[in-house]
Amino acid sequence: MHIHGLIEDNAALANLCARLSNSDYVCVDTEFMRENSYWPELCLIQIADEHEAAAIDPMLPGIDLKPLLDLLTENEDVLKVFHAGGQDLEIVYNLTGKTPHPLFDTQVAAMALGQGEQIGYSNLVESYLGIVVDKGARFTDWSRRPLDTRQIDYAIADVTHLAKIFPKMVDKLRKTERGAWLNEEMERLGDPANYFNDPEQVWQRIRVSSRKPEALGRLKALARWREIEAQNKNLPRGRIVKDETIADLAANPPRKQGDLTRVRGLSASWGGNDIGGRMMAALADAVPMSADEMPSRDDRKPSLGKEGSLVADLLKLLLKIRSRDINVASRLLARSDDLEALAAGQRSDLAILEGWRYEQFGRDALALVEGRLGFTVKEGRLKMTRTEDEQ
Repeated sequence: MHIHGLIEDNAALANLCARLSNSDYVCVDTEFMRENSYWPELCLIQIADEHEAAAIDPMLPGIDLKPLLDLLTENEDVLKVFHAGGQDLEIVYNLTGKTPHPLFDTQVAAMALGQGEQIGYSNLVESYLGIVVDKGARFTDWSRRPLDTRQIDYAIADVTHLAKIFPKMVDKLRKTERGAWLNEEMERLGDPANYFNDPEQVWQRIRVSSRKPEALGRLKALARWREIEAQNKNLPRGRIVKDETIADLAANPPRKQGDLTRVRGLSASWGGNDIGGRMMAALADAVPMSADEMPSRDDRKPSLGKEGSLVADLLKLLLKIRSRDINVASRLLARSDDLEALAAGQRSDLAILEGWRYEQFGRDALALVEGRLGFTVKEGRLKMTRTEDEQ
């Protein structure tokens, strides 16, 4: 494989992307910083196919990333390979409003191959290539320039290793006939809606005990205000106001701005400064949450009850057994919410009752809750057994 030097001009980048556009797949990784900002700061992009690899410096003045972004989001003939690529996809979405497609995530694929729930990149490399990854540059400040040779080599290795691992994983998936299992997961991971932070909806991420429409209306208004402040200032949400303070203000709103000096979690200066004024304006504009927007209660699914909780526990045991027997990560087969819903009597809109998940687990899960499946111990090994009625 030919390893290019750091790409720092538009002509070299355009030529690289033109060549890669004819590849069957490209492996992609990014280095970024986000500890002190709302938007992740893209510092380096690495890309490789089976023939060549390069790192691109996106921080250079005048660098045009359009050829690369078009390759990632517009070229449907090239598969884009990531490892645990959620944050990489978020960066591409922030730049383009789109996500890379078609998509393959090696961490998700490893789940289908029984290599754990969330195998790390280093462990994946050691498992497939027998190479111990140098972690010396792991905590690099990627925004500082210039980058030295060791940093660049470390970054490019992420995609050169991935370019060798990907074909091996595909071969395993073909042999086990599990490739189709991943289609739904890859589409879910690549859904652009996952990466859009709608200020009107961010209130749903804040835990609050009150179900009063007035309090929830204030929560929505405050969360929206904070999101816009964080975006405009490019600061983490918590640097503006922490979640617990937002929740407290929604439940116990101050009557005037001066009262903010007594709010735990806020600086006393908020009692008279501009940001405190903007917060008070957001509170003043808040309206009670409408009935159709009110969050569903925890009993939006049929209530579990004590017996249902026991059934859910049995389903989790069944999941462990089935995951062991077919050597697949249990998280890929089923989520706890689905198991609890099934135990409570829900029979529709459950992933475990559709497609390959039904064939591999859902059919037995349904038989268990309907009394047609039980457990037995044979030679010290826990197994599933059909009841007489089922037989």
